[in-house]
Amino acid sequence: MSGKTQKIVQRLQGIRIDDVAAEGKCLIRTEEGVIFVEGRTGGPVAAPGDVVDIRIVNRKKQYREAVVEKIHAFGPSRSEPFCPHFGTCGGCKWQHIRYEEQLRFKGQQVFDHLSRIGKVQLPPIHPTLPSQETRYYRNKLEFTCADGRWMTEAEIRSGLAMDKRVVGFHIPKRFDKILSIDHCYLQPDPSNAIRLAVDAYAREHGFSMYNLNTHLGFLRTVIIRTASTGQVMVTIQVAEERPDDLEGLLTMLQQTFPQIASLNYILNRKLNDSYQDQEVISYGGKPYIEEQMDDGSGQPLTFRVGPKSFYQTNARQAFELYKITRDWAGLTGTERVYDLYTGTGTIGLFVARQAREVIGIEYIEAAVEDARVNAAINGIQNATFLAGDMGTLLTPTLFRKYGKPDVVITDPPRAGMDEAVTRNLLLAAPQRIVYVSCNTATQARDLAILDSLYEVKDVQPVDMFPHTHHVENVVRLEKRMVS
Repeated sequence: MSGKTQKIVQRLQGIRIDDVAAEGKCLIRTEEGVIFVEGRTGGPVAAPGDVVDIRIVNRKKQYREAVVEKIHAFGPSRSEPFCPHFGTCGGCKWQHIRYEEQLRFKGQQVFDHLSRIGKVQLPPIHPTLPSQETRYYRNKLEFTCADGRWMTEAEIRSGLAMDKRVVGFHIPKRFDKILSIDHCYLQPDPSNAIRLAVDAYAREHGFSMYNLNTHLGFLRTVIIRTASTGQVMVTIQVAEERPDDLEGLLTMLQQTFPQIASLNYILNRKLNDSYQDQEVISYGGKPYIEEQMDDGSGQPLTFRVGPKSFYQTNARQAFELYKITRDWAGLTGTERVYDLYTGTGTIGLFVARQAREVIGIEYIEAAVEDARVNAAINGIQNATFLAGDMGTLLTPTLFRKYGKPDVVITDPPRAGMDEAVTRNLLLAAPQRIVYVSCNTATQARDLAILDSLYEVKDVQPVDMFPHTHHVENVVRLEKRMVS
């Protein structure tokens, strides 16, 4: 008998999926505790109500983790996936769930986080606001160029030598494997055509693509932005200085796609694809494209979007999000508004014409420069944008210089607000806070601190990313009456 301990594999057959849980996983409740269930890449994917066979792959003290091995019967929340890459690609993981059910699950996630983590008194939560577009809603996608195409089981069994170069998306949990995509339903035309043209040109001219293990190769990423104005931005990231090859590729894109208003490239020799610290070189057109949004004044706002700029990826739904934010700010034209984590100033500028003044604060200097430019091109003179660490900038010293806010709008990153920021908001004590969040778990944590002075009056989940588990949430807080 071998001295090695044999791992016991546990399988459960004919068990029903009860619900969805954090990160979009499915949930099964048993007498032994909960089981979180995921699909396997290229394998079956479960939905609530399905009857499935599962295999336990991990045991924790309070829960177990499992993968689906077989689906016996579909539940009532099922929908037919519209993309042939579903189950293998890491995007659109909920397209097998009816959209009405997606919205309900997202609303339940908001309630669970705010009530269980925040433990604050909640009003009835508004139904999740659906996205007007559930396909082709993104205005930005980043594709990886790699020497590591994901191979199907049939391709592997064939034993044939195959070209592993690819321009596509990462496989879930596999940084080095990239899926070749025929058609992506996330971004409107000409996104698919541009990606396929880059792929074909690279193969025709024998370009090497970046190997994510050896860190060798020429092409790294293709970043495509599309705007409501019809303008398109393409940024090619390369890892080797090969000017003739790069110029040939960029010239082909210029000639094939006249709608490209901004064509750029980045030479990035780092071991990762992040480019915020890299120089972006403008090759053709302007170094930016323009988005437009109606703020209700009769004069549309114009936002310049550069290769490094943050702009909401679902622009049409961002308009709905901003309208809710502005309405809940309750502006009459006399208020001083602090816009925290302002980014390129989109929310601050959206509300500026209905406020006395706006003070926008952001820690990324380049974003603040974009915000100032956006204010200037829109003729908005009552908005001031400051750059600095939020925890050290938002202090009583700032309040003495610029005045305390009447209203605060805050839209922090997924990590939420630093505790120092939250505590200083209590010192500033504005009448109203509108908290926009892309992570309701950290939002709930922050609301628990604010609860000593503020009451939650409204909660509105907003679906910015259909067919995913992600949900944006807006909370309106009002200062409690002091007896």
